Amino acid sequence: MVAPALLPELWTEILVPICAVIGIAFSLFQWYVVSRVKLTTDLGASSSGGANNGKNGYGDYLIEEEEGVNDQSVVAKCAEIQTAISEGATSFLFTEYKYVGVFMIFFAAVIFVFLGSVEGFSTDNKPCTYDTTRTCKPALATAGFSTIAFVLGAVTSVLSGFLGMKIATYANARTTLEARKGVGKAFIVAFRSGAVMGFLLAASGLLVLYITINVFKIYYGDDWEGLFEAITGYGLGGSSMALFGRVGGGIYTKAADVGADLVGKIERNIPEDDPRNPAVIADNVGDNVGDIAGMGSDLFGSYAEASCAALVVASISSFGINHDFTAMCYPLLISSMGILVCLITTLFATDFFEIKVVKEIEPALKNQLIISTVIMTVGIAIVSWVGLPTSFTIFNFGTQKVVKNWQLFLCVCVGLWAGLIIGFVTEYYTSNAYSPVQDVADSCRTGAATNVIFGLALGYKSVIIPIFAIAISIFVSFSFAAMYGVAVAALGMLSTIATGLAIDAYGPISDNAGGIAEMAGMSHRIRERTDALDAAGNTTAAIGKGFAIGSAALVSLALFGAFVSRAGIHTVDVLTPKVIIGLLVGAMLPYWFSAMTMKSVGSAALKMVEEVRRQFNTIPGLMEGTAKPDYATCVKISTDASIKEMIPPGCLVMLTPLIVGFFFGVETLSGVLAGSLVSGVQIAISASNTGGAWDNAKKYIEAGVSEHAKSLGPKGSEPHKAAVIGDTIGDPLKDTSGPSLNILIKLMAVESLVFAPFFATHGGILFKYL
Repeated sequence: MVAPALLPELWTEILVPICAVIGIAFSLFQWYVVSRVKLTTDLGASSSGGANNGKNGYGDYLIEEEEGVNDQSVVAKCAEIQTAISEGATSFLFTEYKYVGVFMIFFAAVIFVFLGSVEGFSTDNKPCTYDTTRTCKPALATAGFSTIAFVLGAVTSVLSGFLGMKIATYANARTTLEARKGVGKAFIVAFRSGAVMGFLLAASGLLVLYITINVFKIYYGDDWEGLFEAITGYGLGGSSMALFGRVGGGIYTKAADVGADLVGKIERNIPEDDPRNPAVIADNVGDNVGDIAGMGSDLFGSYAEASCAALVVASISSFGINHDFTAMCYPLLISSMGILVCLITTLFATDFFEIKVVKEIEPALKNQLIISTVIMTVGIAIVSWVGLPTSFTIFNFGTQKVVKNWQLFLCVCVGLWAGLIIGFVTEYYTSNAYSPVQDVADSCRTGAATNVIFGLALGYKSVIIPIFAIAISIFVSFSFAAMYGVAVAALGMLSTIATGLAIDAYGPISDNAGGIAEMAGMSHRIRERTDALDAAGNTTAAIGKGFAIGSAALVSLALFGAFVSRAGIHTVDVLTPKVIIGLLVGAMLPYWFSAMTMKSVGSAALKMVEEVRRQFNTIPGLMEGTAKPDYATCVKISTDASIKEMIPPGCLVMLTPLIVGFFFGVETLSGVLAGSLVSGVQIAISASNTGGAWDNAKKYIEAGVSEHAKSLGPKGSEPHKAAVIGDTIGDPLKDTSGPSLNILIKLMAVESLVFAPFFATHGGILFKYL
């Protein structure tokens, strides 16, 4: 009999929900502080309360009045623009969720029917899969509870994205107004707003999962194998919604962005976010529905799947066999500790230090990653010491592997630190402070073609170190604790998700703030400050994508291991025809998926460019600024295109495991999962970094900070136009197909795990009759 963990079960029952509630309370506090920046013409309104009127406070006088602009009209204009962006984003998400809701109901029915048919819809208890001497709950119960978990995961994912979008649209004009007091004040508002999303998502995801487990436990009792198999539906629900959110939002934002840039910057030579550009509101709406709502759902899906993969493997290990609830909840304890660590880390950016100059912005954001990683390492050690027995067994493809608690601690740490390495490598290849992006910018001297060549080469090269980091993480974690080790390594990478999301959401908020400053006619100095915030956010957003892709690789491998175990496969032999054809098809899927999403952006952007050109050519006085453009038509083009175009890529991902598993069997499906994982990770990293490098090369020329940058500028020069073309090519790579690919590899793996009992029983019908 293995000794239980030091932390009693009662304390585990109390600590996990308390940490989740603390995270939610902290996010609400951050929202309250942001709300004290008033979008009114009453200059004294923002200084009420007096609690924060010192460092990083909101009661400061304006450093400078707007030059030749009435302050009250500026504030009113900012409020008006923010309302338009918020209404556009809300309208799109509600439209998207109507379609997604229909899919959710349909797929929930598919889950219930397929899993219920495993035992012919029998209500009798059955022998357990891994211990036939014991009886477990019927397959019909697994079908019902998996369906409920799927719906809960889907709803939580949708809410995560929607609430993130609401706080982002709530904060963008407030960030613009605070920029009048200095870059530090604007930074604080944008970062606090990102923290609202980060903590709300991390804490609500943890709380819903924890409550679901405890409610399901009432029915399942001692059948923990069935209980945690049903919980896998939670991860499937989260990721399926994330897929549509990422693809739909990505198509929306990039169609508007490409259309606005190609006509506005290249053809008409007007500034970015110029109010004369008809696509400018759609572009700002897109930042929120793609980069905020889509990203929030994406990282929630990663967290849910990593937790589910760890719980499934643990349920058939000594934790589940001995009914050690504290050890079983080790993944949840890691996430709970992560919330507390991220809370402390956030204070370093918002309260302990004050940003005074532009050059301090990017280091402040990077320090968030370093501080959270260092403190989290100590936190993991504490959780591993009190939450795990000194020795236990982990299920490893038919056998039980003996593992020590310090080995599991190292598994989590290797994932945590690999994430930091991936983050900094991503930063090196996408920040214009380093030579790779500066080389890309320099290549614009000879036109767009050389810019594209240099950018593609940079993206391919940027794959090398992250893949080694992921490979070492897999080797170390698997050697210590088999697939459970890989799952908790993924959780380690995601343990600081609240900080990662805060940094990620900060970018689009700052981007919108700059757009609002331009459209409200604020001074050049204000726009310079918001541009500095945006440039730093652009790099950290690339870092966030690196984290998401790296964690997706580990999560999908852990889910793959759980699927192989659940489907009864002891070895996956790549020399058998069944598996090799699966590998080839699986490796092809990310290319097919990328082709669909890229073409969707291209088709939508084509319509957008034609509409923007039409308005410039047919509306008298538009270029002179005496007439107002028709923003609504451009918003409608993006909305219609994204809703229509997100369905085929979504169907490709969701139907592939069902078709392959049912017609060709679990061996071929295991090949498909392995192939898609191997090729998908490479393409995702390359696409994201290439797009990020092109974007920052353009910003490097526009900012003109160094002598080298000045020699390439100014805006409107031939090198700048070449950089804009590279940026428009990179936009769908970094914001649509790249980030969506990590969902593809995770979603197919978790879907295969959920349907594994059905595939094992009824799958491979073609091979049965050949």
